[in-house]
Amino acid sequence: MKYYLIAGERSGDLHGSNLIKELKKKDPSGEFRGFGGDYMKEAGAEIVTHYKEMAVMGLVEVLKNIFKIKRYLSQCYKDIEAYQPDALILIDFAGFNLRIATKVLHLNIKKFYYISPKIWAWNQKRAYKIKKTIDKIFVILPFEEKFYSRFDVDAKYVGNPVLDAINTFQPASGFLSKHKIIGTDGIIALLPGSRKQELIQLLPIMVEVARAFPHKTFGLSMIKNLPQSLYDEALKESNIMPVMEDNYNLLLNAEAAVVTSGTATLETALFDVPQVVIYRTSKINYAIGSRFVKVKYISLVNLIVDQEIVKELIQDEVSTEAVTKELKGILEDENYKDRIMTGYKKLRNTLKGNNASMNTAKEIFGILSAQSTDFT
Repeated sequence: MKYYLIAGERSGDLHGSNLIKELKKKDPSGEFRGFGGDYMKEAGAEIVTHYKEMAVMGLVEVLKNIFKIKRYLSQCYKDIEAYQPDALILIDFAGFNLRIATKVLHLNIKKFYYISPKIWAWNQKRAYKIKKTIDKIFVILPFEEKFYSRFDVDAKYVGNPVLDAINTFQPASGFLSKHKIIGTDGIIALLPGSRKQELIQLLPIMVEVARAFPHKTFGLSMIKNLPQSLYDEALKESNIMPVMEDNYNLLLNAEAAVVTSGTATLETALFDVPQVVIYRTSKINYAIGSRFVKVKYISLVNLIVDQEIVKELIQDEVSTEAVTKELKGILEDENYKDRIMTGYKKLRNTLKGNNASMNTAKEIFGILSAQSTDFT
């Protein structure tokens, strides 16, 4: 069978690659194509367009790049139409993928969504579009299945792929020496995100925080697909060390972390690293977005358990002083650290369920096989 996958960012690319690997176990002769990145390519997919070419974050940035986005939407639709896959698998990336789902509605292919767009946070009416355009959605947060049931959407919780990735992670030997992290009084992880806008907004704050802890070594998570010049100022600091594409080994060796809101907050929690979560966007993006957001928290850690486990500093709350204060609390207050660790245990218990990629592949292949049988 033929599969077309669309992932628009690094985490989707990773989870897409794991799904491809599991689908290959079910369907060894399967063919894979789509929009994605290096992980999906390594897993065996033919990549039409790399996600780094499409990366746009924030309402203002989307408006500025509207013609670019339309061009990629048109290219993607035409490629799907020409390829005629048996299944279209959309991975997160809501703005783009929901438009594609509508464009291909008339094509005789099964349409699946893996990793729900966060419509429960804002613009919940998009659930009606999902019901109309998607055959089945596979969700990775426990509360999402109940949310979609309100809209009569066929949704199934399959487990969380982040938990799977961490459970299968094999630590690398020599991590500290490889990154020249020696003779330190503890490592603090800096995870500024995987988008250009995130680094522009938040990396300068992280640098100032590092200056407040001159005796600590900070491991700076870096992404190959971003312009390396974005990291230049940070790497001028003597206690900030570059860690290229190696977050899990960094977190394994970290005693604390400063993390931009996103998938990395969940990864950090599952490595039992106490963290402070930060988020900031342009003033106009925040002014528009905050009017529609319907959730109490922004970090996955707090969202999943519906309580504040880790401190979130948002928009104007993000300052060197505020982040430094929270980091000191983590490093110096054992009771504060213990409360975070207790919250992490609750998080793991709430997530429950492994093998998200395997479960999703089993569901997709089962549906396609049943359909194939129906036509014979």
